[in-house]
Amino acid sequence: MAEKKFETNAIRTQLDRTKYSEHASPMFLTSSFIFEDAEEMRASFNEEKDRNIYSRFSNPNNTEFVDKVCQMEEAESGVAFASGMSAVFSTFAALLDAGDHIVSCSSVFGSTHGLFTKVFPKWNISTSYFDIHDTESIEALIQPKTKILYAESPTNPGVDIIDLELLGSIAEKHQLILIIDNCFATPYIQQPIKFGAHLVIHSATKLMDGQGRVLGGVTVGTSDLIRKIFLFSRTTGPALSAFNAWMLSKSLETLAVRLERHCANALLVAQFLEKQSQVNWVKYPFLPSHPQYEIAKKQMKLGGNIVAFEIDGGIESGRNFLNAIELCSLSANLGDTRTIVTHPASTTHHSLSQEDRIKVNITDGLVRISVGLEHVDDIIEDIEKAFLAV
Repeated sequence: MAEKKFETNAIRTQLDRTKYSEHASPMFLTSSFIFEDAEEMRASFNEEKDRNIYSRFSNPNNTEFVDKVCQMEEAESGVAFASGMSAVFSTFAALLDAGDHIVSCSSVFGSTHGLFTKVFPKWNISTSYFDIHDTESIEALIQPKTKILYAESPTNPGVDIIDLELLGSIAEKHQLILIIDNCFATPYIQQPIKFGAHLVIHSATKLMDGQGRVLGGVTVGTSDLIRKIFLFSRTTGPALSAFNAWMLSKSLETLAVRLERHCANALLVAQFLEKQSQVNWVKYPFLPSHPQYEIAKKQMKLGGNIVAFEIDGGIESGRNFLNAIELCSLSANLGDTRTIVTHPASTTHHSLSQEDRIKVNITDGLVRISVGLEHVDDIIEDIEKAFLAV
């Protein structure tokens, strides 16, 4: 039988049906599972038998969700987590020892930056940052104890693009573990493993759920690395709930069709923004004006749903713009059916000095739009009216 397409696997990858012959997978809302006898229990706990024991370890709904993501990313194995940040933390903590070193792009999610600068140093784990616009500097940062090369692409919130093939070649040359946060792209748009990544992390809370309902995270990749992450997580307990796993698995069935509309809307919004006199610049991966447009076209199927732009007038203009928004939502989330507008300098990154924000390409007037599934004319009308307040 011919290999099934992405959309078909997303819908048809399911658990085996129970005796009730259900069409959709049921929810397994149970903390534990029973054994036939003492020998089965012994064999299961000694991992001689592959089966569910306790939902902190595994659960059928989690298995279905992970299996779908593995198929989408073309990964060997995976682990599900309670949130995107628990996936990030557990992945790094499982693989790093005291004294190890990370090389990371400087443009990372704020909480990831907090792990690198506040949490990991307590265990003598250090991080060196490279500028996303200066990838030639990466190899100079590699030390004898460097173990992981890490990046987001596209980045949050600046929507910059990193050449994944270049990172893959550097990781191979220096025998590093390449980890890519693929949250903004999703596996429908980009599959980092094809470019040399060993592990791929997602905040499933975002586009995978796609409707702003549940938290979740997932890491997929090579089976040997996933095994270490699984054992760490089984002990430390950042398990994804069965209910959330069920929700996320169902959401993946519509990921492709949602992304097509998200990306079509986002491109039109980006093209509209380029024409506005109050806008200094616009970044969207599939705009020819994007600095890494050619790289984006090489490694991405579509441009994603995130648009970043700079309003002339700095922080005050950014606040005024947000205050004038009516239809779109003001929220810290992204990847929702509803369009969300965020001004990082006065909200998510307000604790950083202006100098530190500039280092990671967050200017005072930067606005991030997570373009939703409303009719694009209504989205643009709301944005256009908000510009009158700037």
